Amino acid sequence: MARRSKGRAINGIVLLDKPLEISSNQALQKVKGIFFANKAGHTGALDPLATGMLPVCLGEATKFSQFLLDADKTYLVTAKLGIRTATSDADGEVVETRDVNVTEQQFLDACEQFKGPIKQVPSMFSALKHQGKPLYYYARQGIDIPREARDITIYKLDVLRFEGDEVDMQVRCSKGTYIRSLVDDIGQLLGCGAYVAKLHRTEVADYPVDKMVSFEQLQQLRDAINVADDGDWSSLDAHLIPMDTAVAALNAVNLDEQQVHFFRQGQAVLSNHAPQDGFVRVYHQQEFLGVGQIDEQGKVAPKRLVVA
Repeated sequence: MARRSKGRAINGIVLLDKPLEISSNQALQKVKGIFFANKAGHTGALDPLATGMLPVCLGEATKFSQFLLDADKTYLVTAKLGIRTATSDADGEVVETRDVNVTEQQFLDACEQFKGPIKQVPSMFSALKHQGKPLYYYARQGIDIPREARDITIYKLDVLRFEGDEVDMQVRCSKGTYIRSLVDDIGQLLGCGAYVAKLHRTEVADYPVDKMVSFEQLQQLRDAINVADDGDWSSLDAHLIPMDTAVAALNAVNLDEQQVHFFRQGQAVLSNHAPQDGFVRVYHQQEFLGVGQIDEQGKVAPKRLVVA
């Protein structure tokens, strides 16, 4: 007998407004439980000390989470000058203190050097893997692992407030950017040191900020559902964003009925409207079928299929 899946087979994305002092995985499990979903995954971790937008994919949407991992992101960050910590945030041990003799113009000039395409060395307290374990596993044991600088892009680095030893900034950046490393690098360039005192993610890709929901909002809706009586989940499910929004940056290709049959069987199909290369989101009329990839013959080959 087939094993029965635990949870509801619902598909979509929840834009959680993650609170402080909870890990992304803990947040994911809590959202999964509230929705009683059979599958869940997040799209890029936020530190426990960071708040803000954490897209949580439910059901078939988990197949497209990688595309949101690759998306640009926007943060509001408060930098504290004059102190350097082991983790480059407020949770780390203070390793150095210096006088702050930095003007606002000097800070603005320093920021200019980090705009555009740059190289960044990831923090030892990041989740990057080394021999199957995250770097922070080694950092907590006092082991330093050599890291190669990675290519990132800082699209926007605006100073919103400069007051004594505190600076508020808005940062729009590419995937793989570590805000803690960015702030530490700016502090080192200025000679005074700096760490992240507050970090709030406001945007992932182009998802609307006003669609974010808190645990409290979701839990209130869940509490109103009489689960034992096979209650109505529609008020809670109304907060789900369609899963194809995770791949909205890709070109769209529409298939006819015959093409759909072969595409769902795992076969590449020829489409007159397909681009020359790359990934595409694939539809039949208004139905999202998944993500395809243009092969060497110009056909649309299935890459990630939605199971109806």
